[in-house]
Amino acid sequence: MNSIDCIFWDNDGVLVDTEHLYYQATCETLADVGIEVSRETFIDISLRQGKSVLDLAGTQTAQALRGARNRRYSELLHQGVSPIEGVEATLRQLHGKVQMGIVTSSHRDHFEIIHRNTGLLQYFDFVMTRENYEHSKPNPEPYLKALARSRCEAGQCLVVEDSERGLKAAVSAGLRCLVIPGTLNRGSDLSSAHRVLSSVREIPPLLLSP
Repeated sequence: MNSIDCIFWDNDGVLVDTEHLYYQATCETLADVGIEVSRETFIDISLRQGKSVLDLAGTQTAQALRGARNRRYSELLHQGVSPIEGVEATLRQLHGKVQMGIVTSSHRDHFEIIHRNTGLLQYFDFVMTRENYEHSKPNPEPYLKALARSRCEAGQCLVVEDSERGLKAAVSAGLRCLVIPGTLNRGSDLSSAHRVLSSVREIPPLLLSP
């Protein structure tokens, strides 16, 4: 792989295992208004299209439900979140050798709850949350803004994602993307990925080998 100067990391599903909690909060919130959401429906709407599953309840009802879903998600996050296996060791290996930033669709308040005890933020040069851009993934705006923030050329950067929507955002921004699909993302169309990996531990050998 050509020389990489900067890595943009997705957060949920890449650094921390939180997507099942978001799924749970969404399902519980919709169940309160009599709507059941299958796993496949959630994957298709949220992780592939990057849209809100709450819209199944209708636009006005969805707006009312969003606050309840976010509060429930916060409750679940407060129970504790751990880094995905191998993440901290990988970040430690890369720290100081490449610039690194987190580019996430999470809102800042949820992000802060997630990382209050993970110890991962020490390895990053910058963090961009949902409040930093108008359009979320799969729109390329998050990665275009991260690219501007890094002051690197697209060819010098690499994205690490876990979902189809994140992959689309990276590719649309002209960036190479490594994808590590989690349980909820297996079976997605990842054909445009630079590589599909089975573990975050595979990244340092790709970048640091002579």
